[in-house]
Amino acid sequence: MTKAAEENQTEPTQDAPRSAAVPTPPPGAPVSTTSDASPPRPSGRLPRVESLTGLRWWAAFFVFCHHMTQLAPLPIYDFLKYGVSGVTFFFVLSGFVLTWSAQPGTKIRTFYRRRFARIFPLYILTLVAAFFVFYRVDPPAAMPWIKPVSLTALALSGLLLHGWSNNPTVLYAGNPAGWTLSVEAFFYAYFPFVWRLTRRLKTAGGLILCVAVIVVSGAYKLALFHYKTQIPILPQPVLHSVAFLFGIGLAIALRSGWKPRIPVWFAFLVTGGGLYVLWYSGSHPANFPGAVTMGLCQKEILTLLYGFLILAVAARDIRGGRSLLRSRPLVALGQWSYAFYLVHATIMYAIKEYHGIAGPIGWSNLTWYAGVLALSIFASAVLYKLVEHPMERLLRGKR
Repeated sequence: MTKAAEENQTEPTQDAPRSAAVPTPPPGAPVSTTSDASPPRPSGRLPRVESLTGLRWWAAFFVFCHHMTQLAPLPIYDFLKYGVSGVTFFFVLSGFVLTWSAQPGTKIRTFYRRRFARIFPLYILTLVAAFFVFYRVDPPAAMPWIKPVSLTALALSGLLLHGWSNNPTVLYAGNPAGWTLSVEAFFYAYFPFVWRLTRRLKTAGGLILCVAVIVVSGAYKLALFHYKTQIPILPQPVLHSVAFLFGIGLAIALRSGWKPRIPVWFAFLVTGGGLYVLWYSGSHPANFPGAVTMGLCQKEILTLLYGFLILAVAARDIRGGRSLLRSRPLVALGQWSYAFYLVHATIMYAIKEYHGIAGPIGWSNLTWYAGVLALSIFASAVLYKLVEHPMERLLRGKR
């Protein structure tokens, strides 16, 4: 999960354009921008796209719904499994936010230090908590989510290197949600250099970058399917780079003055409809032409869907449109969503160990969703206020 998107006022690299310093209005305040016809002035400031913080909460909630199918399945549990696609949303958002908020004068080593300050302290704390839930010296056979202690896997997890293994025991080591942080760490490592190469691109260049990464990634997936023995399987950080680079391309296009008027309700409709089509084609492949191709290129399709949603929401904020996503409750939930993402599965599986499955599939299990959700939100709010935010301020240092 991307922590870069918690405040879309992230510090970038020293090669960022001068227009990137971002003021911080009160949560929910309308964004004041230049007229739709004119791009941001070179010496001006880009507006804060606050709605993306609120939108980030809903992506985290979708991931939560996916995990809850393991404890309290609902009749729509098959569709809710697509909640795992929320991580693709976070990867697109990460590329978008880092590029949108890029500022001049920040050295690359400072960028790395601030990225470390933003994600690492809370990650290590939740990793320790997860150890007591997901590991035993002699794990019970009836609880397959509990693993035997492996110092190698735990060390790789602590160093955020476990995402480079396609072995599930290593990939999901430590805090199972942490594999996405390993992917994010790779994004952070190369972002300064990608920004240096792309910062002079304009709207057309940004959109060409979006198309290019989708085409290349989709071609790789199809080639891998047809030539399984000849083409190697790439590790997760490389595979998910399509979403991150797509987000960079979108931000470049918007930074250059492009403000497409896409109704946000329509973007939500397209995204929801696209998710339904993916689910239906996967569940009924014989009844859906191209189902196999869609399944193979699912990450690329999800990148397009979530990128379209982010584009619509960000463009509305840039134009100064009203948005419920900028309301104080949603902005607060968005700020807590990194902690929420890291703790909710640990809480859920701790409950599952002592209680077992909530019961048979049914809508009555919604009471479990409400209870675990409330507990997870409370824990994430406490972690944000007492650990995440103060530790980030302490470790960020001066520019």
